[in-house]
Amino acid sequence: MRVNADFEQRVVLRPEDREWVASPAAGVARQMLDRVGDEVARATTLVRFDAGSAFDAHTHGGGEEYFVLDGTFSDETGDFPAGTYVRNPIGTWHTPHTDEGCTILVKLHQFDQTDTEEVVIDTKAAAFRPGLVEGLSVLPLHAHPSENVALVRWAPGTRFTPHQHWGGEEVFVLEGTFQDEHGTYPAGTWIRSPHLSQHAPWSDDGCLIWVKTGHLTPDHVARWQDAP
Repeated sequence: MRVNADFEQRVVLRPEDREWVASPAAGVARQMLDRVGDEVARATTLVRFDAGSAFDAHTHGGGEEYFVLDGTFSDETGDFPAGTYVRNPIGTWHTPHTDEGCTILVKLHQFDQTDTEEVVIDTKAAAFRPGLVEGLSVLPLHAHPSENVALVRWAPGTRFTPHQHWGGEEVFVLEGTFQDEHGTYPAGTWIRSPHLSQHAPWSDDGCLIWVKTGHLTPDHVARWQDAP
């Protein structure tokens, strides 16, 4: 299966552009944002768990990264409420479930072999630091030579300087409305911009975005063409 698998193309998916489809697990539905592979895949996905649902035990052959959008996601290691960012490196395993239901943004089979850091961050309790321009604040989530991940909060009226994305950029709008010269992106929008793309973003009303950069260089993309 290939979904938005041309990583040289810019992709924008707003909430109205996507539909929930059933997964193999009862009570678990998903929206495939990009995918290379079948049930085991290099994938970026929104996954919605009904209350009381669970997924079978599984090993993360290519690593797992997720952000809890709502509800509480759980496994053997603990409970992860909305706003939690987690990285489970290659070779880790778990049996996920949820009592109250939840929705997560999850990325599978995208870890560099040298990226072995386990990460759990409660972003609602963490402190943001000033960004590069007035009105911008940043919460770093993970840094590795192959990628950088952060939450970025934009105060109303904030504008950023025009810039180019070495290694591309991936954005999920968590709150508010994000904007650039290419369009307007409400909460729930996913944007993937390729290597060397450029823009000058702003937010009139303010917003909070999850953002990943540096992971879409040509050498990384070449590894994914036949993944996993």
